[in-house]
Amino acid sequence: MAAPKLHPVVRETNFPGVKLLARGKVRDIYEFGDRLLLVATDRLSAFDVVLPTPIPDKGRVLTQLSLFWFETLKDVVPNHVISGTEFPKELDPYRDHVRGRSMLVRRTEPIRFECVVRGYLSGSGWKDYQKTSSVCGIPLPPGLVESARLPEPMFTPATKAESGHDENISFEEMASQLGSERADQLRDTSIELYRRAAAYAEQRGIIIADTKFEFGLIDDELIWIDEALTPDSSRFWPADQYAPGGSQPSFDKQFVRDYLERIRWSKQPPAPELPPDVVAATSEKYRDVYRRLTGHELA
Repeated sequence: MAAPKLHPVVRETNFPGVKLLARGKVRDIYEFGDRLLLVATDRLSAFDVVLPTPIPDKGRVLTQLSLFWFETLKDVVPNHVISGTEFPKELDPYRDHVRGRSMLVRRTEPIRFECVVRGYLSGSGWKDYQKTSSVCGIPLPPGLVESARLPEPMFTPATKAESGHDENISFEEMASQLGSERADQLRDTSIELYRRAAAYAEQRGIIIADTKFEFGLIDDELIWIDEALTPDSSRFWPADQYAPGGSQPSFDKQFVRDYLERIRWSKQPPAPELPPDVVAATSEKYRDVYRRLTGHELA
């Protein structure tokens, strides 16, 4: 089987004459009045540290998969997407860096919480359960094993940190800051998005173990923003290899986290370079989950 043709790596963008609003762990954000351009680079962060080694095609997968989910689930909640193909004329000189990895979106007032939905007991949820028999203060039945399917999807919000680690909080704490009506809306919308996406993915051999959503407001209307059910924001497991009782093979950056754990990196900057085999395997995992979920190759 021939190796896939990869697009040029984009670690960082620089568009003179266009206002750079922010540079996140993965996305470069440019300002156009009440619109924003989100450019997903090929940067990868692990343990809240941006790694020095980019992952080919990663940014394109994040953008194209987000566009797919935003369109597929638009009847659940409005989203911020204006276009994934048409951009302001100021970007014409930079179209090779923009094409395929960018979204022009409506600017919102962001809600400063991450809306996490867990369908399976994994990651920090599993660690919490081992210590407390609960996840984020929500009691669970005794005797569950790692990667077990939960009785019902759980909503476990987190604070959104500008730098460093996000922190899990209780639903009640979020409600005390946002008001119970808005908190209920965020919980119910997040769980419905997860249920719909998980059912769709299951038909295509993918388990969505957990994911996180972000939302903003336009004239007090709730808007789904940022990214949508990508390998950066979700745990994707192959359904045909699912075996509760331990960690699962995945299509997300858990593969890189596992490598960094094996080499006993301190999880403090600077991060180590990734070896070529880890880079190639990670890139293929991102493209593979895109292929399975959408039914076609990355364009």
